[in-house]
Amino acid sequence: MHRYQLIIEYVGTGFKGWQIQRKNITVQGTIQKTISKVIHEKIKLYGSGRTDTNVHATAQSAHFDTINEIKKLKKFLNSLNYFLNKKNISILSVKKKPLCFHARFLAKKRIYKYIIYNRDSLPSINRNRGWHVKKKLDLGLIKKASRILEGTHDYSTFRASNCSAVSAIKKIDYVKVTKKGTEIKIIFQSKSFLKQQVRSMVGSLKYVGEKKWPISRFKKIFKSKKRILCAPPAPGDGLYLEKVIY
Repeated sequence: MHRYQLIIEYVGTGFKGWQIQRKNITVQGTIQKTISKVIHEKIKLYGSGRTDTNVHATAQSAHFDTINEIKKLKKFLNSLNYFLNKKNISILSVKKKPLCFHARFLAKKRIYKYIIYNRDSLPSINRNRGWHVKKKLDLGLIKKASRILEGTHDYSTFRASNCSAVSAIKKIDYVKVTKKGTEIKIIFQSKSFLKQQVRSMVGSLKYVGEKKWPISRFKKIFKSKKRILCAPPAPGDGLYLEKVIY
């Protein structure tokens, strides 16, 4: 048995997320089918984590096993990209790994980035690559509220109702908020996240930036652990899985 790691870039628009589904087109399903076709062997692809509908990735990590060794990795990479590039998926690298490597279970940190375009006009070049918010956002307030999210907490407020995680307690290493022109970036680092956690946190930070919620209310809602009090989650097309650290 031979194990290989892929680093994958994809545009999530048009996909029903990462995870394989019987009746929908997903990123995992598309790549898995393509690999099987290229090497003439049925394989199963394991990702470092699931991304939701319309969510993108600049460096998703995944692995698969084969019975036969893939000796020409560059040729294999080019063959995959020949089929996948047409579907807005790119395989950035292929590396042989020991059988003890696991894309999901050995991941030490995951970094997600959320992009907001805070301007009057709808983005054209970056359409479906960020959240268009017309109302002017107060960056200072967003930064203050984001610091409340850092550390070890119960994130039940930001957890999807169908989340399958055993515990809502997670540790967020940092939340970094920056702005360049009309583009606001919010970067989160943690070992793992709950389903819809990042999008729900961004939706709530937007409420603070719009001054719909004072920071005191944001903090109270966070500590309440009640999902029903959370702001609507930010749309998926502004979210990127940026990096997985091993």
